[in-house]
Amino acid sequence: MTAHPIKTIGEVAKVKGGKRLLKGMEVQDEETAHPYLRVVDFGPEGIDLSIIKFISEEAFNPVSRYIITSDDIYVSIAGTIGRVGIVPVDLSGANLTENAAKITEISSDIDKRYLLSFLRSELGQGVLQSKAGGTSQPKLALFRIGEIEFPCPPLHDQKAIASILSTYDDLIENNRRRMALMEESARQLYIEWFVRLRFPGHEHTRVTNGVPEGWKRVPVPEAIAINPRTPLSDDNEHWWVEMADLPTNGMVIQNAVKRDGRSGSKFRNGDTLFARITPCLENGKTAFVNFMAENEVGRGSTEFIVLRSVSLTPEFVYCLARTYDFREHAIKSMIGASGRQRVQESCFEKFLILMPSRSLLMLFGESSEPIFEQIKILHAQNQKLRTARNLLLPRLMSGEIAI
Repeated sequence: MTAHPIKTIGEVAKVKGGKRLLKGMEVQDEETAHPYLRVVDFGPEGIDLSIIKFISEEAFNPVSRYIITSDDIYVSIAGTIGRVGIVPVDLSGANLTENAAKITEISSDIDKRYLLSFLRSELGQGVLQSKAGGTSQPKLALFRIGEIEFPCPPLHDQKAIASILSTYDDLIENNRRRMALMEESARQLYIEWFVRLRFPGHEHTRVTNGVPEGWKRVPVPEAIAINPRTPLSDDNEHWWVEMADLPTNGMVIQNAVKRDGRSGSKFRNGDTLFARITPCLENGKTAFVNFMAENEVGRGSTEFIVLRSVSLTPEFVYCLARTYDFREHAIKSMIGASGRQRVQESCFEKFLILMPSRSLLMLFGESSEPIFEQIKILHAQNQKLRTARNLLLPRLMSGEIAI
């Protein structure tokens, strides 16, 4: 086994920052020639194309030099530290937020996919976190990224390692897309039945003031418990979820870990976690808890609200929380300093929701439960693939496994 030389990122590339939009300029949903990449767009495995925002020509001109191409590697440096990836070709030339950096002008002796694999590994992520400032709102300085060391085998070995690991990445990405499609199918079924009211038998059901016969309008707390009291077990170690672990467009919690302590929001399988702070709420951060063993209780940040079914089904509650009306009602209730506003639990006391008939609710459960269960299985597969990839990478980089 031959030890490979160690190099720093600063020796083989340049690290440059993104740029904040000028005061008064905002991102927009309407597509323009100028995508603007934010940290919230950076998923664990790549860019979330479903939530990309754009900027106008007027907003673009002052920041036109701060772009990222598909030849670069992005790194989130504020908020969520250490999200790394390569932008797809159709986003090459997009503008980059000031909360991210790019590793650019990468030496021809370095395979960017190899370097990306290192930065995504447990070792690479550990180094990125350790380089961030130790304040309450840590930020990763550009020069600190340049200081990061990594094993540097010959280029042909780098390419071989990247090719081996890409097999795992491709399987993970395929599963992720399947999960996204399945989650979207469940939400569209909810919208079709309970928002558009095109449920089975709607042709023969009388609707009065927007309420089908056999349904009723009830305040949220009558159907959903808001931050319910949940006792912890006697064990000190429990699953912990941070706000960063909640997906922006999807239901799967990414990086829950076990740790000691007894404070924080309490949740169990079947609960929905709903962001209560800006900008996470506006970005639609919501998750469905389904990763724990039976009777386990998790804890998490007080920056999300725990929603638990009382007289609905867990799948119904999750789909309701993802609707525009539910989120907008929460947004309008926010109070607090600008840029750090917070939803109050009491805002849901007067918010009325449509409760369907019991038979229709059960029918929705029969249709949605298998979807949620399959998403859980695919997520577990991805966790195993990531673990295998993370175990393999250092052995390939060290030369312990011959290529």
